[in-house]
Amino acid sequence: MSTLELEHHQLEQHYAGLRSTSHVKERRLLASLAQVGQQSPVVVVQAEQANRYVLIDGYKRVRALDKLQKDTVIAVVWELQEPDALIMERMLRRPDSDGPLEQGWLLKELHSRFGMSLDQLAQRFDVSKSWVSRRLGLVQQLPDFVQKAVRDGHIVAHAAMKFLLPLARANGDDARRLCQAVSGLKLSTRQFGMLYTAYRRADEANRELIFTQPEMFLRAEQELHRKDQPDPDPIQQLMHDLDVLCGLTRRIRSRFSPKLLSLFSEDKCLRIKACMKQVYLDVEVISNLIEEEQSHA
Repeated sequence: MSTLELEHHQLEQHYAGLRSTSHVKERRLLASLAQVGQQSPVVVVQAEQANRYVLIDGYKRVRALDKLQKDTVIAVVWELQEPDALIMERMLRRPDSDGPLEQGWLLKELHSRFGMSLDQLAQRFDVSKSWVSRRLGLVQQLPDFVQKAVRDGHIVAHAAMKFLLPLARANGDDARRLCQAVSGLKLSTRQFGMLYTAYRRADEANRELIFTQPEMFLRAEQELHRKDQPDPDPIQQLMHDLDVLCGLTRRIRSRFSPKLLSLFSEDKCLRIKACMKQVYLDVEVISNLIEEEQSHA
């Protein structure tokens, strides 16, 4: 395993479509690279053509470095074949780092491009054959335009699987229109679910409104939902806040120690004293109110 400094044109980026895009994470990464530079290398394997390399891991870093107009990328070269490197990279990640759709994209790539059977995939990933079959089936059933929206970060993968997949089975044209309508709105799964539920019970005119003005329709639905909710019980709210306060004071007490306090500057010590004084005053006011009420009772 060796480390190289490669120019962008030396990288073959076949596998950019195996991960969904998170614009928030990419902005954070861009800011970090702009401030401190590239700290961890991307992963590549040798390509068939001399002096070229296939990018296995680090697509977000490469995109960010390209936006920053950095000419080179620091890369570590794995001495593996492409399919083995893809599997290794996946196994080294956290178990929950990929959703079912991203898992399906990788399995499809290994199955269709490299000819790996379902039994081989199950063995290599240490899962059941039915697990592999379900992920592949999900990718095959979900329309390409929905998968593209997920890859581009316009739609949350969970929302696509939960709502757009059944809609696409029932009405492909409406699924496409709904997908186009919400792309770029950055809806949560809950918000997407509200639109989908509204679509199912709407007549033709209201469905057209959902397709053409989804934000306005969603605001109206949220307002109706808010009005349907009962007013919060003030006693329950108070008891909840007191429970939170008790938990916070126990946590703060457990963190205080002479060793920790010795690290505080004089300004921070003064700030702590001011905060504690305010807490004492507030607790005293509450305590006096309770005693007053009890004496009246």
